[in-house]
Amino acid sequence: MAPVNTPPVEEAKSIFNDLGYEVLEDGDEFRAKRKWREVHVTALTDGSDAPERGDLRCFVTWEEHAARLRERVRELNPEYEWAVIGVRESGDYEVTRAPPSSIAV
Repeated sequence: MAPVNTPPVEEAKSIFNDLGYEVLEDGDEFRAKRKWREVHVTALTDGSDAPERGDLRCFVTWEEHAARLRERVRELNPEYEWAVIGVRESGDYEVTRAPPSSIAV
């Protein structure tokens, strides 16, 4: 079973490395850069509060917490593009992105 009390930081870094991003270390939150894009990535255990402002953001959590985190971010309706990655114990993951129409203008 995945260590659900520990944020999936290493898994998040591995996902972004595999996608061709340069990972810039910053603890449980890091930046992933590729070409013109810079994504602020936050690894969480249970869906702590999402920031209200920002640019591109990705929240990475364990699969069992992903649905609740997606709902919290949707309710917040932040002014940035966001995605939630739910990581499985096997290392596989599922990505949910904000629908373009739900992004505040």
